[in-house]
Amino acid sequence: MAAGVGRFEGIVEQGADPSADVLHEAAAAFGLLASPARLHLVWALAQGESDVSGLAERVGGALPAISQHLAKLKLAGLVRSRREGRRVVYLVDDPHVVTIVRLMVGQLSDRQADSVPRSRTGSGSGSGRLRGLGA
Repeated sequence: MAAGVGRFEGIVEQGADPSADVLHEAAAAFGLLASPARLHLVWALAQGESDVSGLAERVGGALPAISQHLAKLKLAGLVRSRREGRRVVYLVDDPHVVTIVRLMVGQLSDRQADSVPRSRTGSGSGSGRLRGLGA
């Protein structure tokens, strides 16, 4: 996916639609990010590299589950890893992936902050606009 994202500007300038293959690959990548756990992992890695133990502590998951999520993200090309001695360190080195995640999370965080009075009444907790849309 990383290679296709970088060409987005050219597609827009030319006015051409992306190929079916590119759309399929993008949908698969967004599907992986549809998991709150995997999105949290990518968010954490966008802040800086980490090993599995550090990520498990930060996102609050069990080591085997975190490892499985990272394997899926790595297979999709959304994260990569490198060995440092006995440790495996994970990172997101594609600035486009980081930008997409930061924009979406930032936008929704801003929206949630703007609706704080509604949350205090109980109607805002867990009732985001996108919830239940099949996204």
